Amino acid sequence: MNEPTEYNPPAAVEVHHPAPIPPAHTAPMVPVQPGSVPAVASVVLPDGRVITGYAIEPGKPDPVAAKPVVSRAAVNIALGGIGFAAICGGLLLLTTFIAALAALIHQLIILAAVIFGGWIAVQVFSASGRGGGTTVNIRKAVIKRNHFRG
Repeated sequence: MNEPTEYNPPAAVEVHHPAPIPPAHTAPMVPVQPGSVPAVASVVLPDGRVITGYAIEPGKPDPVAAKPVVSRAAVNIALGGIGFAAICGGLLLLTTFIAALAALIHQLIILAAVIFGGWIAVQVFSASGRGGGTTVNIRKAVIKRNHFRG
């Protein structure tokens, strides 16, 4: 399976050197009306070559919108505070209403107990004056060995 292989040395490497570019001859400059054609700029490189091209004007930044006197964050914080104050006032009124309602219910329960208790007392104490009940008179009772004889 593992048979020895024959060693092949790598082929010789060929090196290519780039040929230098001869300097270009520039054409004479012709004056041009400003504004009709963009300006042409020429740059002389250290080796004597001249590169000519259109000059690129830097882009003008967009005009900055006037900043408001008060920042958005400050306005949002102020509005949040106003909303919180409104909610707290509403909650205070709600808790006051609930407390008043609870006191009213408490007073109604006490009033009902007084009226119902008075009605029961009148019924109990007025029943003894009427003859409409069963009266049992025990005069002589003999209790002998857990047996009642009357």
